Amino acid sequence: MGTGMDSVETTYKEIRELFAKKRKRDASKGDFGRVLVIAGSKGMAGAAILCARGALRAGAGLVSFFVPDELLPIVQTAVPEATCLTEPLSPEALAVYDAIAVGPGLGTSERVREIVSYVLENYGGAIVLDADALNIIAGTNIKLDPDTIITPHPGEASRLLGTPTDVVQARRDAAAAFLAEAYGCVSVLKGAGTLVSTTDPSLKIYLNTTGNPGMATGGSGDVLTGVIASFAAQGMNTLTAAQAGVYVHGLAGDLAAEGLGEAGLIAGDLPDAIAKAIKQLTE
Repeated sequence: MGTGMDSVETTYKEIRELFAKKRKRDASKGDFGRVLVIAGSKGMAGAAILCARGALRAGAGLVSFFVPDELLPIVQTAVPEATCLTEPLSPEALAVYDAIAVGPGLGTSERVREIVSYVLENYGGAIVLDADALNIIAGTNIKLDPDTIITPHPGEASRLLGTPTDVVQARRDAAAAFLAEAYGCVSVLKGAGTLVSTTDPSLKIYLNTTGNPGMATGGSGDVLTGVIASFAAQGMNTLTAAQAGVYVHGLAGDLAAEGLGEAGLIAGDLPDAIAKAIKQLTE
C-alpha cells in the first residue's frame, strides 16, 4: 500500500472559524438541522443513545431515532429530546432529514442489510456510515455518494480494504486515501491521530490533533458519528463536517479527561463535553 499524499494537521484556528457565526436571536429548532439516527439492536440500545446525544450536544435542532420497536421505550426514556420515527422508511420520510447517521449497534441481519441498502438508494443528503453499516458494505465494491462519510476504526478499515489491520496501521495516510478512493466518499480513519480524506486529489489528508487514550472506550465512536451527522445537518459540507467532528470530539475528550482523568473516561461523558468544546470554540 503506497501513496504520495502526506497529511496536514487540522488547526484550532481553522475549526474555531467554523463556529464564529452566532445564532440569531429569533432562530427556531428547524434552523439547525434534522438528524435521523438509524442504530441499535437487542442488547445494543446504548449505541443509538450515545449517537443521538452526540448529535444533540453538537447543536442539531431535531434528532429522531429509527430503531427496532423493542428499543422504543428505552431510547425515548434515555433521550427525551429525540423523537422516534415509527412509520416505514420511504423516500418522503427520509427527505425530511438533513443528515442520517447509520450503523452504531445495528447488527448485520438480513433486515438490517435491507435497511442500509434502502437508505443508500433512496436518500440524497449527507449520510454517516459507522460500525455495522461498514461491515455490511465491506467487500461489496459499492461506490457511495460523495456526500457520504465512512468512519471506520482500523479493524473495520481492514475489512473495507481487504488489507490486514497491521498494514492499515503501518500506512494510515495511504489507508485513509484508499478508503476515500475505493468507496467514492469522505473517509474518517479513526485512531490515535484520526485522518480525514476525500476523493478530490487537490485536497490533503487531514490529521486530527485532539484527543487522548482515555477515549479508547466503548461507545466513543458512536458519539462521533452523531457529532459529524449533526454538523452536516447544520450546513457544513461533508469534508468540513468530518474535520470539525473529529476535532471537536477529540477536544471534548481532552476537556473531560481534565476533570476525570483518562482511565475513568467513558463515552457517556463525551456528549456534555461536546457542548463545552463548542462553547470554548465560540468564545
